[in-house]
Amino acid sequence: MPISARNRIVGVVKTIEKGEVASTVKIEVVRPSTITAMITKEAVEELGLKEGDEVEAVIKATEVMVSKD
Repeated sequence: MPISARNRIVGVVKTIEKGEVASTVKIEVVRPSTITAMITKEAVEELGLKEGDEVEAVIKATEVMVSKD
């Protein structure tokens, strides 16, 4: 399914918790992915980032959508 969003990570549904109105779907990532972040030069300098550093990618979004072919 073509979609313009690029922040997609492929995985496998492991659990589904169905509520009265909404459900929680837990997805296990099954392959390595590369996440690209655009941050300010000042943030890179303040964090002292360099290639090879271990970091966490924190994804800020208002929602996470699930798609299935």
